[in-house]
Amino acid sequence: MPADTTLGSVAIEALAGIQPEPGVAKPDPILVADHVVRQFGGLRAVDVTHLEVQRGAITALIGPNGAGKSTFFNVISGFDTSDEGSWTYNGQTITNTAPNKLARKGLVRTFQLTKSLSRLKVIDNMRLGAGGQTGESIFPAVFKFTWGRQEADITQRAMNLLERFNLAAKADDFAGSLSGGQRKLLEMARALMLNPDLIMLDEPMAGVNPALKQSLLDHIRDIREEGTTVMFVEHDMDMVRDVSDWVVVMAQGSIISEGTPTTVMRDQRVIDAYLGAHHEAALTESGESLTNSADKEADA
Repeated sequence: MPADTTLGSVAIEALAGIQPEPGVAKPDPILVADHVVRQFGGLRAVDVTHLEVQRGAITALIGPNGAGKSTFFNVISGFDTSDEGSWTYNGQTITNTAPNKLARKGLVRTFQLTKSLSRLKVIDNMRLGAGGQTGESIFPAVFKFTWGRQEADITQRAMNLLERFNLAAKADDFAGSLSGGQRKLLEMARALMLNPDLIMLDEPMAGVNPALKQSLLDHIRDIREEGTTVMFVEHDMDMVRDVSDWVVVMAQGSIISEGTPTTVMRDQRVIDAYLGAHHEAALTESGESLTNSADKEADA
């Protein structure tokens, strides 16, 4: 890769020229979902026919409230099960695989409501995020020489990440003492302890004060530049426009649009999903749109 080429520019180039249509194929997808359905009684919360997530890109998943975004995230990441469908990650089938097994494969996620262990110190939350720890096994745990060096390495990596996320000064504080924005940073940093190939962020900006938003955006870009694919759910459209390479739009459980941020924001299907069809049409005194009224007069 040339010195002036970033992983972000490679992903953007890979997505260039792709038709902005729901379910469009990507040059190098890390995640592929087919016919994924999740029902709650008579409600079909998720009904995704086909979705591919480009490796190395920052992909935003947006849609109005109740569109099925978080439910789809829960299904793909193993925190919920599907009623139908299948999906693959790095070419391996991971349909309804448990989250701990997915994490070992390199697929991790964060939550809108953070899952930090409030009664543990920040550094201990970070240590828990590391995988393959020898000291977690019963017999090796008795002999420190089998896991002491590994724990020291894990602690050093944890401190490096805390430094990067401006949380090093909080390492010995209880996680419950952190602000909402700091907990978001901690959860993202903890997810990186596994060196994931794909990180899924559920509304990373929710509840974050403006002072921390830019920091989070910078961290998301940095994560991608280090080789991790990022997919996130978000309602903050300024963030979506600013940081995402590709946007997928859901409404009523299905994908209705895909494309670059600029393309998607201009898509009439997206505008209608957020604001309602014919939202810009002027109304007559009876409440009927002038367009429909004119059509009826012409028919008459």
